[in-house]
Amino acid sequence: QVQLVESGGGSVQAGGSLRLSCAASGSINCLYDMTWYRQTPGKKRECVSSIDPDETTNYVESVKGRFTISRDNDKRTVYLQMNTLEPEDTAMYYCKAVLSGSVWFNCRGTYWGQGTQVTVSS
Repeated sequence: QVQLVESGGGSVQAGGSLRLSCAASGSINCLYDMTWYRQTPGKKRECVSSIDPDETTNYVESVKGRFTISRDNDKRTVYLQMNTLEPEDTAMYYCKAVLSGSVWFNCRGTYWGQGTQVTVSS
């Protein structure tokens, strides 16, 4: 079983920066597809950015040029560097890991972090 531990959320002024971290533990022989989501109360969860084991990245249009996703495979940690933050970025941010790889080590399943709040004031 995999556990995800998130950190780095907080409250900042518009134009500021935050760096979110999501560390995965367990199932060390598996590959991890990592994705950051965000959700505002009353709205559906939005996929913000993703990175696969080969470090191919994707971003939602609204954060391109401002956010950068990266991963450290040795630490099994994914990061989301958020620059030039805007009030519209205010949301609960969640980390998701999808396991893949060897069937010998039962690399399967989807796991979610607990979420971390990001608040950007104008």
